[in-house]
Amino acid sequence: MMGEALIGRLEAAVSRLEALSGGARGGLSDTTASAQDPAIVAFDDLVASALGRVSAAAGKIGTDVAEVTRLVEKAFLVGKDLLVRTNQTQKPTMESVTMFMGPLNETILEANALAEGTRSIYANHLKAAAGSLAALAWIGYTGKGCGMPLPIAQVEESWQMAEFYSNKVLVEYKNKDPDHVEWVKALKELYVPNLRDYVKRYYPLGPVWQPPGSITNKAPSAPSAPSTSLCMSSASSSQPKSGMSAVFAEISSGKPVTQGLRKVTDDMKSKNRTDKTGVVAAEGKGTRNALSFSSTKAPAKLELQMGRKWVVEHHVGNKSLIIEDCDTKQSVYVYGCKDCVLQVKGKVNNITIDKCTKVGVLFKGVVAACEIVNCNSAEVQCEGSVPTISIDNTSGCQLYLSKESLEASITTAKSSEINALVPDANNDGDWVSTLLTSFI
Repeated sequence: MMGEALIGRLEAAVSRLEALSGGARGGLSDTTASAQDPAIVAFDDLVASALGRVSAAAGKIGTDVAEVTRLVEKAFLVGKDLLVRTNQTQKPTMESVTMFMGPLNETILEANALAEGTRSIYANHLKAAAGSLAALAWIGYTGKGCGMPLPIAQVEESWQMAEFYSNKVLVEYKNKDPDHVEWVKALKELYVPNLRDYVKRYYPLGPVWQPPGSITNKAPSAPSAPSTSLCMSSASSSQPKSGMSAVFAEISSGKPVTQGLRKVTDDMKSKNRTDKTGVVAAEGKGTRNALSFSSTKAPAKLELQMGRKWVVEHHVGNKSLIIEDCDTKQSVYVYGCKDCVLQVKGKVNNITIDKCTKVGVLFKGVVAACEIVNCNSAEVQCEGSVPTISIDNTSGCQLYLSKESLEASITTAKSSEINALVPDANNDGDWVSTLLTSFI
């Protein structure tokens, strides 16, 4: 009986998706040719099966989870329409691709508004679902130099960001409610492996656009002013270098701050210390670190766990924390630190700064995202590229963005005193403030 009930709910969800798909077409772009396109047929199958499973699980939970899942359904249907249109549209320019992706962006904004504008007990569900929709941005990939990773990487990296919240749901409901566990597992499998494998098979290098000069729809015309995630304020002003800003300036120049660092000697390594604090040399990864003062709650840590995750915890008053020899398969998690500065001297997959006060983090670049959660007075500087910056429940955050990271998507929730600074084109070494004008 349980199995029959589940099958019934799944069939109902699939029927609703099929009905929505028919309504979403509206004669805009669904032609006989597109209906016979194997890639489009396969996308329909993915929606019916993998997304249908998410919808069926959401139906059992109801309330806000069902509502955000309907937005996921809507986003996938909009994504299908865009895929159909790529076969009939000339490749858009960097400026006009924003207009082409407008319908999808509107749906993502709708999901973000739902996730950020509520105090629902299902807040983690909402953030996981809303955050996952960035995976569909691969449809706007127009080639090397467009500022996006390859489509497969876009799907994987976007889910990794959303998984931060889905894992919280798993921890909370693992031994309490299997319906929530099923929803999370179904949501993950919708993207990894299902959407990832679909993209790998049909669009590994992005959508197939019509060649220039063909008799098809032209790419949407560009707006009068290119839309970017950041734009200069008319009231921009130079910012004095003080506090951690000064520290960042010294770090970037390679001067005094780094000169005073001490190398990790044998007596400082975890295996030779009785208190098990400080630096742990893991799998041959070299790390330099000055002595730190741990909080009374827990010992200080700076270690590589399982070869994949750098953990920096409970340091106090240490402005000389350094992670070296890291790679893009590793993540960095900074937790419970106070009055500290951390340098990440290589590109990593993602960085999360959680429950920290008066911290500065300087990094070369990230593949997926930099997240600042539950912090007070955080300063973050990116020297390379960062596709996404997420700021949640944070008071006081200074973002120092390099030229390579000006197109970053920045999302905020329940946060205040957020300021972004970019290099001053007229005065090398200075920063100017910006106004955040667009959030995805």
